[in-house]
Amino acid sequence: MPPVQRDVAVVGAGYVGLPLAVRLAEAGRSVVCLDPDAAKMERLNGGDSYIEDVASADLARLVGEGRLAGTTDESDLRDADAILICVPTPLAAHREPDLGAVRAATAAVARNLRKGHVVVLESTTYPGTTREVLQPMLEEGGLTAGVDFHLAMSPERIDPGRTDFTVRTTPKVMGGITDACAERAAAVYAGAVDDVVRVSSPEAAELAKLLENIFRTVNIALVNELAMLCDHMGLDVWEVIDAAATKPFGFMRFEPGPGLGGHCLPIDPFYLTWKAREHGVSTEFIELAGKVNEHMPHYCVDRVARLLNDRATSVRGADVLVLGVAYKADVGDMRESPALPIIEQLVERGARVRYHDPHVPHLAETGLDSQALTADGVAAADCVVIVTGHADVDYALVVDRAAAVLDLRNATGRRGLGGPNVDRL
Repeated sequence: MPPVQRDVAVVGAGYVGLPLAVRLAEAGRSVVCLDPDAAKMERLNGGDSYIEDVASADLARLVGEGRLAGTTDESDLRDADAILICVPTPLAAHREPDLGAVRAATAAVARNLRKGHVVVLESTTYPGTTREVLQPMLEEGGLTAGVDFHLAMSPERIDPGRTDFTVRTTPKVMGGITDACAERAAAVYAGAVDDVVRVSSPEAAELAKLLENIFRTVNIALVNELAMLCDHMGLDVWEVIDAAATKPFGFMRFEPGPGLGGHCLPIDPFYLTWKAREHGVSTEFIELAGKVNEHMPHYCVDRVARLLNDRATSVRGADVLVLGVAYKADVGDMRESPALPIIEQLVERGARVRYHDPHVPHLAETGLDSQALTADGVAAADCVVIVTGHADVDYALVVDRAAAVLDLRNATGRRGLGGPNVDRL
């Protein structure tokens, strides 16, 4: 079946939707992005990117060629051949799935649905969402999925800041309500992605995405727990991991840290455990991993307090410089960043907190601005805490001038730096 060559609408033009829209436009599609944020759509239409993974020059070229546009008008969905839903799936107050954005996007699609439409859900969610939530909403107008329109699930696999695997080179998992739905949905991505992997159902696609992220979550929890044990045993967890990683089979390297960040890892396990309870199944292993990872910011603050106490300094009144507040290295993405609870808990304990992050100039949650990394600024701190190991930070300066360093990412160790003033997770 030939690929859809006319119009594709991407609902949600954020970290997932905009890179996908750009890739589709580069592959020859005519793409419109629908997002309620009028300011972002104005920037998109002006060729001004608000996502680090999308260069403004590329955006401006595609907009100028008429292959990409932004809109806040949902009626523009009607003219598209395919509609791809790429909206956030956060957690509600009690850590149950919050499908508010998915439902709102689906409602907008339903109001503009016509025969022949291809609708694909890309948002990460629990197994059953496409069939149990989207399909009934889309069929309210009298059209039938698999007969009048095509419905499928293809979970996003965006990894912000990554260059070795892109939208094009990362295989796309696809599960349709019917085989024809999957085939038609796969055609939407033809030429834009190198490989589409068909599975038997939307549920299989939904669960595959959760498995990918939960696999990482539980293994990170394992090494986080090991890091806490090594601390009590007087062992270097990084040396232990390096040694284990020399085994050429049966071991996969994971590294400890101050907690999980980003939109997926801290959230996805709760989507599955919620669905499992609906089926009367206990997922104790997954839930325990979540508890271990959630505890890490608190544990790291305790380590700061201990490091200060060892130098006859109290947390209360201490000057603490945090290096890196984004959730991962070399990006400015703050979603679920463990730096936020770490800073919050340090402030609650009476510390005076400053931060430096070349990718995050302002921290709205705290009202703080990133400070320049200077020798005097480092020396003035009672403790420097490396929360995120950005590459473009002068760690030699930090080790040389800091009274005490708590390195939660082994940023110093990777560079062969250390000393009596450096403590690592």
